[in-house]
Amino acid sequence: MQSSVIPRQLVLALDHAESFAREDFLIGPSNIAALTLIERWPDWPDRIVALIGPEGCGKSHLAAIWAKATGARVLTAKLLEESGLPTALATGALVLEDLAFAGLDERALFHLVNLAREQGAYMLITSRSPLTTFPVAIHDLASRMRAIPSVSLAAPDDSLLRSLIVKLAADRQLNVDDALVNYVANRIERSFVGARTAVARLDEEAMRQHRPITRALAAKLFREISA
Repeated sequence: MQSSVIPRQLVLALDHAESFAREDFLIGPSNIAALTLIERWPDWPDRIVALIGPEGCGKSHLAAIWAKATGARVLTAKLLEESGLPTALATGALVLEDLAFAGLDERALFHLVNLAREQGAYMLITSRSPLTTFPVAIHDLASRMRAIPSVSLAAPDDSLLRSLIVKLAADRQLNVDDALVNYVANRIERSFVGARTAVARLDEEAMRQHRPITRALAAKLFREISA
């Protein structure tokens, strides 16, 4: 006896590249101070500065803009180790991405900051948490982290959230109209992660059903999610 259940079509989870070009950076009250800092380089308050903000708020985008302008190397903080410090600063500019206390090599960070000071190198640090909150055991490192100027990025306002939804859709080559954008913006968490998750789910559902992304599709999907 054949089953009457129609199998749910599988949707492949494909990576979608986001543009980190300067012209694709969306500006709003939540990030204008951080963008101003990046564009003021080398007129910085210090040769080492930090961008602080939640996941997906634009820290990596700004870091990419700065790295392109300065020729900076980009190093993920969890890969930081003492043996690689001279190479990290070889161009005189470094982006240290996603600095977090968990898994932090304190000695490597301490020596990196000292070496950057000695060489007069520029360094841009990105982190979700203020550097002053890191409970590091090396007291001299704690004092150096307190001395690093930082700029915070906040949650997007209504206008920026809508613009972000449009950009994320464009990155996936999706066409969305104002009605759909407004509907989604009013029903998701006011955050960059919320917008990214919503657009990804809409894209996946549209592919599964072989239909365009519309307000009706969004309404059905959000009802299923909240059920």
